[in-house]
Amino acid sequence: MGYRDVYTAAQADPETFWMDAAKAIDWVTPPTRALNPDKAPLFEWFTDAEVNTCWNAVDRHVEAGHGDRAAIIYDSPVTDTQTTTTFADLQAQTASLAGALAAKGVTKGDRVIIYMSMVPEALVAMLACARIGAIHSVVFGGFAAHELAVRIDDAKPKAIIATSCGIEPGRIVEYKPLLDAALDMADFKPDFTIVFQREQAVGTLTEGRDFDWNEIQNGVAPAYCVPVSGDHPAYILYTSGTTGQPKGVVRPTAGHLVALNWTMKNIYNVDPGDVYWAASDVGWVVGHSYICYAPLIHGNTTVVFEGKPVGTPDAGTFWRVIQDHNVKVLFTAPTAFRAIKRMDPKGEMVADYDISSLRTLFLAGERADPDTIEWAEKTLNVPVIDHWWQTETGYAIAANPIGIEHLPVKIGSPSVAMPGWDVQILDEAGHPLPPGDLGAIVVKLPLPPGTLPTLWNAADRFHKSYLNHFPGYYETGDAGYIDADGYLYIMARTDDVINVAGHRLSTGGMEEVLAGHPDVAECAVIGVTDELKGQLPVGFLCTNSGTTRTDAEIVADCIKRVRDNIGPVAAFKLACVVPRLPKTRSGKILRGTMVKIADAQDFKMPATIDDPTILDEIKVALQGIGYAKD
Repeated sequence: MGYRDVYTAAQADPETFWMDAAKAIDWVTPPTRALNPDKAPLFEWFTDAEVNTCWNAVDRHVEAGHGDRAAIIYDSPVTDTQTTTTFADLQAQTASLAGALAAKGVTKGDRVIIYMSMVPEALVAMLACARIGAIHSVVFGGFAAHELAVRIDDAKPKAIIATSCGIEPGRIVEYKPLLDAALDMADFKPDFTIVFQREQAVGTLTEGRDFDWNEIQNGVAPAYCVPVSGDHPAYILYTSGTTGQPKGVVRPTAGHLVALNWTMKNIYNVDPGDVYWAASDVGWVVGHSYICYAPLIHGNTTVVFEGKPVGTPDAGTFWRVIQDHNVKVLFTAPTAFRAIKRMDPKGEMVADYDISSLRTLFLAGERADPDTIEWAEKTLNVPVIDHWWQTETGYAIAANPIGIEHLPVKIGSPSVAMPGWDVQILDEAGHPLPPGDLGAIVVKLPLPPGTLPTLWNAADRFHKSYLNHFPGYYETGDAGYIDADGYLYIMARTDDVINVAGHRLSTGGMEEVLAGHPDVAECAVIGVTDELKGQLPVGFLCTNSGTTRTDAEIVADCIKRVRDNIGPVAAFKLACVVPRLPKTRSGKILRGTMVKIADAQDFKMPATIDDPTILDEIKVALQGIGYAKD
């Protein structure tokens, strides 16, 4: 069947479609039905089943005779290291660490925060939690102590597993001092921590609280896989919220297994044993879905890459990894290719490597601009597929399902809705819009398996964030349109979450940090277009009268403040002092208009603006930092 047939069948009879997909999973107790609507609009899937994620990702492949197959290839140009972990190795490692966690009292339903760099042990930690039914929450290692503390207080973990450091080009980022600071800040105190010591920066352990990764596993009994119910949370992953308070996306176990396994063949067109590389980080949803879980569940070899697209050592590092490990599919963010293109505009370094194993490049995480797609197609001579999804969904809402049918590519579109996704465009009043008209992108409920059923301990916030605005629909927070052929186009965010190099970050959270500066009376942060990272945050600062500090000193302080509180991932480097902010008469800051000025776009003078001359002041300020060019 072609794409249209598969999509139509899934829409007409989702129960049969997803129960059929569920046959590919090893169940302790098989489901008797797919969709459970009892708590609608909080829909759930496969709730009467029992299953274990680690069994499906690891043990069953060993039991099937594939123990010698490579499960994880670790490639670290920053440490000049390459290792291979087989499925049999992975089974032993996860059972051992899970046994150590269990021996310290971690049981089904307990939370474990994972704060680790890009090493295979990060996947071992995730899978070890899944093995005993603990709920992991991975926090990106680039986040500052404050952000980690906020997540500790929300998740209330029994344990934290960390690496002693992360390694960036030219510098070591010590994680242990950040962890210590976060534990001091947090109101909730976990029972213990486990630290995987890296020789580049060995952390100081606090006796009685901190335990060495290797030592804590000495003499413990390996843990067996613990069955959990289908609706048991596999993990919590925090994503930026518009208030600056992170939202804990919950991933249900059974739907997660079924949906991710389905995507590997149908969307990415890989078979068990193929090498699949998602060049992301375990701290982001791509790292959860397509570095750790989906490839391993499907029996693929996954690549854990500790490096950058440029600078480790050069713009040819991606091609070297593809060559060395026979990568069949590469999945990364457009930012990576913009960085490579910037260093090697003609793509000449590809000729130094044999990348004939590569069949397809997939891009996601931010809008893929036509120049980047066309450059990648020409340079790699393989199909370049844009696809669109979110932390909340866990996998693609729209894609080109090349395992079903390789549809014609329309540059600028992530192609079409995947089976299970009823994507529609609505106006502000909730009315369907015709093809080509720009509006809010929504998904008619129920969402398919594996998507978030709610937020961690925040059902009311889930309703408010995603369901209340358009009853009966999930609000994606993106704006766009669908053309006459059914292709979707994502044009903008509809809230204040900006996308910096594929990382969704809240401008509201940055504003909270800036507003805490003693010399700042009022502030605003917007996302402006950046050729390399997609978007960059820019801060506007109104200072208190009577301050004795210079504008330059205040700006420098504020940039450091955001870096210390949110982390370098925010890429907050641009700020300016302005006498006032443009507002409506009701006091709402006109951020959308400011973005248009920064990006040198035409805009309509807002009818409700308090004083139009303020916009000229904003333009001058932006020109002073290199934006709003005439």
